[in-house]
Amino acid sequence: MTDTFDLAARLPAALRDRAEARSFLTDFVAHWAERPLQPGDGCTEAELTAAEERLGVPIPVALRDLYSLLGRRDDLTRNEHPLMAPGELRVVDGALVFRTENQGCCVWGVLVDDLDQENPAAVVRADLADKSQERWESWDAGLQASCLNLVMSEVLTSAGCTGFSDSSADAEHLTTWCTELPAFSYDTRWFVGPDVLVREVGGCFLYVRARSEAALEYFEGRVSGFSAC
Repeated sequence: MTDTFDLAARLPAALRDRAEARSFLTDFVAHWAERPLQPGDGCTEAELTAAEERLGVPIPVALRDLYSLLGRRDDLTRNEHPLMAPGELRVVDGALVFRTENQGCCVWGVLVDDLDQENPAAVVRADLADKSQERWESWDAGLQASCLNLVMSEVLTSAGCTGFSDSSADAEHLTTWCTELPAFSYDTRWFVGPDVLVREVGGCFLYVRARSEAALEYFEGRVSGFSAC
């Protein structure tokens, strides 16, 4: 882990600019994950090209960048809601599916009609008992935001100093000692504090990653219902 990384300052540029997003992810992983990115962590150009040829559609730029940078790192992409490997990508009812919910409740994708855009919107499709009612619905305004949120979220459930709380009231309390990041992904709030990174989902659940046991204990003392993982 690195000693310094100003997530709040770096995030806005990463959401706007492709090169900044790659730089952000590289430094984010070095600061928050168990080990930094290394050669071989990304998928090869041959893998991505083979996937495109099989699918008959291009992989959008933001997703291609994610795969080429860290697509083989399961600890960054496949702890909770897994990023599909290039060979697993599929087209479903007019959308390229790239991520699945861990219990099969939904999948995330990009509409095929939008694949020529550098940063197309991400969409979600619930798995319903009545398949005739399934539809692609809006998720994130930009795929680049979805990719950043994916890695940040998966790191929170990887090995290390992590924890969970189901007390929604604590999200507001966090603002007294953490910085809330600008909203950039659907139904999610992010906070960064003294050696802790916190994600609130759906107004109900808090996930946390700390850079040390001491930081995790500090968090535990201030958040009710917290459980270290």
